[in-house]
Amino acid sequence: MDAPSKIGDRSTSDVVVRLRTLEGRDEWIYCHSDILVEKSKYFADRLSDNWPTCQILDSRNCVEVYCQELDFDHHVNVLRLFYVVIDGSVDDLWNGVKNALGILQVGIQLGCPQIVTACVNYLEAVPWEESEEEEILRIIPGMGSEVEPILARLQPVNLSAIRGIFISTLRFAMSSPPSLMNDLKSSAQEQLEYMVTEDDDSPLLIADDDIKSEVKDCVGRLFSRFNNLLEVYLCEPAESVDEAGKMTLFQSYLADFSWACQLLSKLEIMRVFVNSWVDASDKIVAIMQSSPTVEMIGIKLKVVEVVAKVLESIGYGTVILPTTKRLRMVKIWLPFVRITKPLVDSVMTSDYDSLEFKIDGELWQSLESTFVSILLALPSVNQAEILTEWLENEYIRYPDLTEAFEVWC
Repeated sequence: MDAPSKIGDRSTSDVVVRLRTLEGRDEWIYCHSDILVEKSKYFADRLSDNWPTCQILDSRNCVEVYCQELDFDHHVNVLRLFYVVIDGSVDDLWNGVKNALGILQVGIQLGCPQIVTACVNYLEAVPWEESEEEEILRIIPGMGSEVEPILARLQPVNLSAIRGIFISTLRFAMSSPPSLMNDLKSSAQEQLEYMVTEDDDSPLLIADDDIKSEVKDCVGRLFSRFNNLLEVYLCEPAESVDEAGKMTLFQSYLADFSWACQLLSKLEIMRVFVNSWVDASDKIVAIMQSSPTVEMIGIKLKVVEVVAKVLESIGYGTVILPTTKRLRMVKIWLPFVRITKPLVDSVMTSDYDSLEFKIDGELWQSLESTFVSILLALPSVNQAEILTEWLENEYIRYPDLTEAFEVWC
């Protein structure tokens, strides 16, 4: 049996592939016509009897190939691959995505179906870095249908698949998984917001009535579990509730509520959340007032963040509530916020670097404006009652209801 031919073997070569660049690079590669003809349509045409001229170099047929300097090494690699059995048994022929892309481009130019197929299979299967993905998106779309499988992972999916993953992600994001899965849960919540956010492009998912109904159901189940937790805490002694670690689950619910408000606002269905929060407000405040410890102050601050979002929906007409409920919310949360702010300020003064108690100053200002807005929409007799209590209170500085007082007068 004859020994297999080897690229660069001058003793058995019958053709020279002369690679040249415009910059003057010139390299002779000794090859074999039977292999070139079998592996490449370009070389098959150049070495056929139908080609009008035939160059001779070093007593052999010569095929000149001009290429860009950047593609020179890729041309050399393609010629070497002609001498390799590409049957899928060896996967490390490509030396990475970038190199495979270069070989693929040359393979298409020279009409090398076996190399093109192998490159496509490789690029379709391996992970890409961000820079590699950008390069693929720049190069592949104009190369024809034979390379389309490479882009399969980037193709838009149908609406049914989007809805399916949205609902599955939503249910997980509003569940109460073990704390080890908090990072995954945060990622799920972040992606849900992205899916319904409209920026320069249309949102990934247009929320119809069915989607909104599913979101409402998930919020309902979340609040049901939260209310069960409130009942448990209310039945326990105050010292027990305040024990280290006892409030971890409570904090988790508050974080979920804060995120849920953002999603519900985007979907314009805050009503379901606001009504549930109104119903639970008395119990939440009762638990919060059970302990003045530093740990509980941090939780109170999280409560304030949720309260601000709920009251904003009420105060600016996003959610319409009857007078009795609006008055109830002011009477419950105005004293709570009034007492909580000095506590937070005192902790921040003594422990300035404590991230746990950092809060955007604009939130306090926004909350104050929201109270004024809600107050001014109440019947004047109720306004008088609240303003009287405010003027006689030691915490008159916050929230500052001067604007409401002047309007009432």
